[in-house]
Amino acid sequence: MKFLKGVWIGFWSGLILGLLFKWIQAVTGVNMYLLLLNVDFIPVIGEIEWSEMTEFLFHTAVSVVIGIVYVYFAKRRPYTFGQLTVLSLILCSPTYILYFVLSSLAITDQVPGLTDWEAITYWIFGHLAYSLLLPILYKTFERKNAASQ
Repeated sequence: MKFLKGVWIGFWSGLILGLLFKWIQAVTGVNMYLLLLNVDFIPVIGEIEWSEMTEFLFHTAVSVVIGIVYVYFAKRRPYTFGQLTVLSLILCSPTYILYFVLSSLAITDQVPGLTDWEAITYWIFGHLAYSLLLPILYKTFERKNAASQ
């Protein structure tokens, strides 16, 4: 049950983050969604022209792994919501600096640059929202499971 809960939490939080970045890109013109989905720097994989849906599936797969790891740690003992939030913020902390890695490794020049402070702000905001979604969805699924028993 832990595994499936992690899959669902990872799926929904990744979906919401992806849609948030797609919306930010549409409204502001800052290529946040493009940066989130970009895989052109990965050997072999980056040489293929993937569809947007396939690239989104790559993003979702990473999010599912994060969801599974999050649930694994969250189930180890009874945490308060605040503790679950701190756990999520710690687990997701590498994603905040991932902007600089992805931006510098990207082959395409359409992704935001290393010093694009507007894009950096959107990236951090989006991933903080993602971090907050994990405990919210975790508690939501916990309540639904308790109600169904």
